[in-house]
Amino acid sequence: METINNWKAIASESLSTIGREIATAFPKIFGAIIILIIGWLTIKIVIFLLKKVLKITKIDALNEKINDMEITGKSDFKIDLSKIVLGFAKWFLILVFLILTADILNFQIISQEIGNLLNYLPRFFSALALLMVGFYIGSLVKKTVKKLFESFELGGSNLVSNLLFYIIVIFMSITALNQAGVDTTIITNNITMILGAFLLAFALGVGLGTREIIADIMRSFYTRKTYAVGDRIVIGDDEGTIKAIENNSLILETRAGEFVIPIKDVVSQKVQIKS
Repeated sequence: METINNWKAIASESLSTIGREIATAFPKIFGAIIILIIGWLTIKIVIFLLKKVLKITKIDALNEKINDMEITGKSDFKIDLSKIVLGFAKWFLILVFLILTADILNFQIISQEIGNLLNYLPRFFSALALLMVGFYIGSLVKKTVKKLFESFELGGSNLVSNLLFYIIVIFMSITALNQAGVDTTIITNNITMILGAFLLAFALGVGLGTREIIADIMRSFYTRKTYAVGDRIVIGDDEGTIKAIENNSLILETRAGEFVIPIKDVVSQKVQIKS
């Protein structure tokens, strides 16, 4: 009989303990549910308002400029800034309300880890911004160099412009990784050695290969200062009117037809200007 009374006492105490724990936990659970509902409504409202703000700021124009940089070549991949901003805002608010919910339920580990993630986000997005700036500067330099080469009628514009683009992107990517907290010492050392050797070989090749081209450009500059289109000149045995002065040649129109005279011959020979 005494054993049965002990069992009754133990069962009664256990049920009382469970009841007290449920009574203690119920307000926390109820509060967590309320926080989640408020969070859901807040996210809906903020996303709705943010969409309106993005339309007013005309973010689509910036989208077009970024996609025109040809970061991914001619692929169908496009960057949508509005979706990126909206996605970031949505998940940021979700994490904030999850922290509040975890604090109410005394889930300290979850709250702490999510807090660490939120603290890391500024570094991550600053690294992402650096990467985007690198792509933008690289694309700008690429287009400028390509136009410059084409204006001087030089070959290799695609090779040089693409090389400069990737050099800038690589260095900005390393900087972005450093900003994100990634140790890039090994990557930097290897890339520096490889890039240094490549640039040295490229500089020697370009210097030796374009020596005559650069000399012709300088000669054409001198020729344009001395002669003008329409001048009638005598060079060697040919007499005619200058029709055009190119970077590496002069086009002379004579009675026998048009002659293309190398620009170095124009500079090195005796030329008579008749009119």
